[in-house]
Amino acid sequence: MTALPTGLSTGTWAVDASHSEASFTVRHAGISKVRGTVAITSGTLTVGEDVESSSVVVTLDPSTVTTGDANRDGHLKSGDFFDVETHGEWSFTSTAVRGAGSDYVIEGDLTIHGVTQRVELETVFNGSAVDPFGNTRAGFEASVTISRKDYGLTWNAALEAGGVLVADKVKIDLDVSAIKQG
Repeated sequence: MTALPTGLSTGTWAVDASHSEASFTVRHAGISKVRGTVAITSGTLTVGEDVESSSVVVTLDPSTVTTGDANRDGHLKSGDFFDVETHGEWSFTSTAVRGAGSDYVIEGDLTIHGVTQRVELETVFNGSAVDPFGNTRAGFEASVTISRKDYGLTWNAALEAGGVLVADKVKIDLDVSAIKQG
């Protein structure tokens, strides 16, 4: 059993969606990267007596995808990619949490585009603090790299010089602020 980090108490913590972000990075045309965000709409961290008895459930809204280019955002929301009309919610549900040195690994089921795959989020606890409104907050960062093809996201275009427009590997980074409940 791995002890909880200092500053993280047992109980339920609600993800503060207005102070949390899910971002992604994918190689474009083999020469640059496209970055974007997807809103985290809700989430709950249930902190047990030790790290291993803790859990996480988070929901994201793919219709909020933003990359800084309205045309690209519209394409990502279309049936070529996220198909937000049919698959209007993404989710992550942990199946195991374990300590890894001073960091943590949260293993769980990530559902994107109606497809669920097991992933491991490399996670860092950034500490806790009481905000000016009396809320006890905890901060976390997590990341994972996925294959978009594993989620049925296969649209692409061939490049004249060879290769494809959109790489398969997508890095997902989470920056989460959670508020202690009760």
